[in-house]
Amino acid sequence: MHKLHFSGEPVPDSVSSDIQTLNKLSNQQFSALTEIIFRFITEPTESERLLSQVGEFASQNGMSPGPLKNIVKSVLLVPNGALKRSLTANHVKTDFITLGLTEEKAECFADQVSCFWKLHSAVLSRLAVGQTVTVNQLVDMEWKFGVIAGSSELQKVGSIFLQLKLVIKKGNKSENIYMELTLPQFYNFLHEMEQAKTSLECFS
Repeated sequence: MHKLHFSGEPVPDSVSSDIQTLNKLSNQQFSALTEIIFRFITEPTESERLLSQVGEFASQNGMSPGPLKNIVKSVLLVPNGALKRSLTANHVKTDFITLGLTEEKAECFADQVSCFWKLHSAVLSRLAVGQTVTVNQLVDMEWKFGVIAGSSELQKVGSIFLQLKLVIKKGNKSENIYMELTLPQFYNFLHEMEQAKTSLECFS
């Protein structure tokens, strides 16, 4: 199998098998299922709602809920991995095709990813930073500011952004995580880090 952008290591064969099963869904069914998946990405604590919606989807479409849950779990690996690695929608499309999804469905998913990324960029950036810092030990952090000089969206020209580099310790190795945040997203991140520091001091 070719190298996957969303994962630093090979994924189980069952993931590829689950992804390929999606090819049997009609375009309407596929779109409805991805909508459920994207809703969960922005609210990852709502696992009970996800299971309920997956069960309802399975019932409405004459499918078995057990295998469908596994499929959803496999699908979630790609956008979640893309989010953590700050990948583009095109990377997501390429990974899905590599895993066996048809180009039409992979492009459909990538288009939704692109729109979703733009609509929920603040929430997703905060979730990505939170997941990275929570799961792994933060060793070092570097950042630099920049100004958008040109954009297809006129209102974005002249706005400030922040490029963030997190050095994360994973076992005996270190890994660099790169992210780009708007200034409001950075202030939200800073505020949450200060809250985390205060909480830790209360227990020390």
